[in-house]
Amino acid sequence: MHRVTITLDDDLMADLDRMIEQHGYQNRSEAIRDFARAGMQQAAQDAGKAGGECVAALVYVYDHAARDLSSRLVNNFHNHHDLSLATLHVHLDNDNCMEITALKGRTADVQHLADHVIAERGVRYGRVVMIPTDPGAKPSAARKRPAHRHT
Repeated sequence: MHRVTITLDDDLMADLDRMIEQHGYQNRSEAIRDFARAGMQQAAQDAGKAGGECVAALVYVYDHAARDLSSRLVNNFHNHHDLSLATLHVHLDNDNCMEITALKGRTADVQHLADHVIAERGVRYGRVVMIPTDPGAKPSAARKRPAHRHT
């Protein structure tokens, strides 16, 4: 481990402390390590440089009445059956459906499939969240966080 000293303005420090509290981190160092890893992973994904294996959640909202969209979406997933693990379909209202698909595979392949699904005409919103699963990727250290309580 290396010790690093950083300077943060008061507003950013207050925001960081709120995030630490909300997420249940034990200390600032633990939080900053996780935030740095997440930021680097997102930057690599955005730049198309993320390599290796990942798991992902693809979330998208679409117009269920859009011409042939359901068929095109099914074809996308059938053409990439090796990546798709499961899909949850939710009827939001008369016009909109949301699907959440769990994916697993090479990061580039998962991103390619996600991009194609999100780009389909009739898909109104889409986002993919990838988590690396490489043996070489450093996972977050096990944390002793308080369990979330549901009241």
